[in-house]
This record gives sequence, structure tokens and C-alpha cells, in this order.
Amino acid sequence: MDNIIALLGMLPQSTMETLYMTLMATVFACILGFPLGTYLYSTSPAGLTPKRILYNVLSRVVNLFRSLPFIILMILLIPLSRLIIRTSIGPTAVIIPLSIAAAPFVARIVESALSEVDSGVITAARAMGSTNFQLIRKVLIPEALPSLISGLALTIINLIGYSAMAGAIGGGGLGDLAIRYGYYRFRMDVTIAAVIVILILVEAVQLAGTAVSRSLLSKR
Repeated sequence: MDNIIALLGMLPQSTMETLYMTLMATVFACILGFPLGTYLYSTSPAGLTPKRILYNVLSRVVNLFRSLPFIILMILLIPLSRLIIRTSIGPTAVIIPLSIAAAPFVARIVESALSEVDSGVITAARAMGSTNFQLIRKVLIPEALPSLISGLALTIINLIGYSAMAGAIGGGGLGDLAIRYGYYRFRMDVTIAAVIVILILVEAVQLAGTAVSRSLLSKR
């Protein structure tokens, strides 16, 4: 009984740490990834201002960062975390590698969502004298918003998984709880409880993303 009470006492704090890491990393990943994804679309062969060489270079850089396993990227970015916040341990330190790991994913989602917009809408907007900036802000983003919301939900789900992996090297959150108090101390109940909470978070994000995306589609 005492073990269960102790477990229930640890779960809320670990859950809040995971939510904190995930939400903050999502914000910073969008700040980094959204402009990059927009620029990738604009310079792509089918974009607003095609620049083949520049697009190929940026695309390969994005692919490079996407292909790095998160646990390795996190270790590589430990010096950066120490430089910025003076530590590489804890939920706040993990936000930096989480953001950098998710930014290329966000960029690809934005590029893909903008590419799906009907070319006829773009042609009509150009005929009305819209600039490229106006096209992106007033036509492409509103038209691609349902896909962008779905992509954002996937990003958050990935970040929840990444934050769990961050627990392996002192990142805090549910992953840290499952490894430090569950695996290392042979407490399977702690590990199972942490996994259940992670699954609930993932399902909640997926349902919310799907609901918002469908709502936007129905209003068109």
C-alpha cells in the first residue's frame, strides 16, 4: 500500500515535467521549423520562387538532422545546453535538444502541407496581384491549416516519445520515472504506470488534433 501511495505521489510531478518539456519544445520547434518549412516550399521546384541548388542544400541538411537518433543528438547537444542554461540535466535542459530534433520534422510538415494547396487557388491569388508574402499569409497557410494542425499533433506525439527517451540521461519526466524508479529498482508497477500515462497523453493529443482538423475542414 505504501508503495502505491509513493507511486501516486511521483506520477503528477513527472507528468507535469513531461508536459512542460513537450509544450515548450513544441513552441520552439515551430518557431524554428515553420519559417524553414515555408522557405523550403517557396524554393522547391513547384514553389513560389524555385531555387533548385538552394533547395537541395537545405533539404539535405533537414534530412541529416531528421536521420540522427534523438539520444545521439541529445548527447551531441549537451555542450550547447550547458552554454545556454548552465546545465545539461533536468527538464529545462532537455528542451533545447527536443526543439532542435523536432524543428526539421516541423519543417517537412509545413512544406508538405503547403505543397498540397490547390494550384488554382494560387493562380487566382496571383492574378489579383498578391505578393509572395501575401500568398503565404493569406492563401497558403489558411488553406493548409487542417493539415498543419494534424502535423502539429504528430509533432507533439513524437516529442512525448523523445521526452521519455530523455529520461535515460537525466532529462526528468515520465521517462526518468520509468527508468530510475522502475527499471533500476525492479519496480515494474512504476514502469507500467509511467507507460500508461504516456499512452493517455498520446491518445489525448491525437484526438484533439483530429477534432480540430476536422472542424476546420467542415468550415470550408
